[in-house]
Amino acid sequence: MLEIRNLTKIYEDGTLAVDNVSFTVPDGEFLIVIGLSGSGKSTLLRCINRLIDPTEGEILWNGVDLAKLEGDELRRARRRIGMIFQHFNLVSRSSVMINVLAGRLGYARTWPTLLHQFSKADRQKAWDILRRMDIEDQAMKLARELSGGQQQRVGISRALMQDPEMILADEPVASLDPVLAHSILNYLEKLNKEDNLTIICSLHYLDLVQRYATSVIGLRAGKLVYQGSREDIRKMTDDEFKTIYGEEAERISDGIEGGLERSEA
Repeated sequence: MLEIRNLTKIYEDGTLAVDNVSFTVPDGEFLIVIGLSGSGKSTLLRCINRLIDPTEGEILWNGVDLAKLEGDELRRARRRIGMIFQHFNLVSRSSVMINVLAGRLGYARTWPTLLHQFSKADRQKAWDILRRMDIEDQAMKLARELSGGQQQRVGISRALMQDPEMILADEPVASLDPVLAHSILNYLEKLNKEDNLTIICSLHYLDLVQRYATSVIGLRAGKLVYQGSREDIRKMTDDEFKTIYGEEAERISDGIEGGLERSEA
């Protein structure tokens, strides 16, 4: 169980990115966070795994406040939280295999891993995960040689090397076309259902949210302005839509080519 209580993040320049946000994520949920760019989605996800330190509030995961952890305790907690990024965050000049093995850095001794010396068990684990992601035939290629969809599958594989209990996915399909977007979200859905992994994913488009989410929250200007289930968002009213996306936003389609038309100043 993840409980976010009164979470606030104010950056040094005074920007209020997350404003007193509270919500609960039961184990095994596929929670999708929606909202315009600048609404606080990325900051929220990065606060949860402490890539960004919150200004105030609690991040309770199985009763432990991640916001208060430091040093070794924080590193041990982070091992169990995988992170997937919009722009993949791979080492482009390294092989797919080395990028995936990087997911074990939180468990392995530093000096051997700097020399790419991983255990036989870790290498076998990496092969097994790549096979599960249908990308084992790309293992020896450089990351930069792969397509965007393939690179994101490498990103998912790297996260799985941590043996996570929760995966945070920050706009994981924003740079992919609609077909590849569904492909990547299908992999995440499979992990959610088969491994009971909690997934927290930020997305823009309602057609994807309606298809994959088990629950949804909406942010606007850092504030939590919407909470609901998959069924709720399928029945979202125009007023609820505008509460999240603003009066100037127009719902143009819930299909694969649409989702929303948004204004991002």
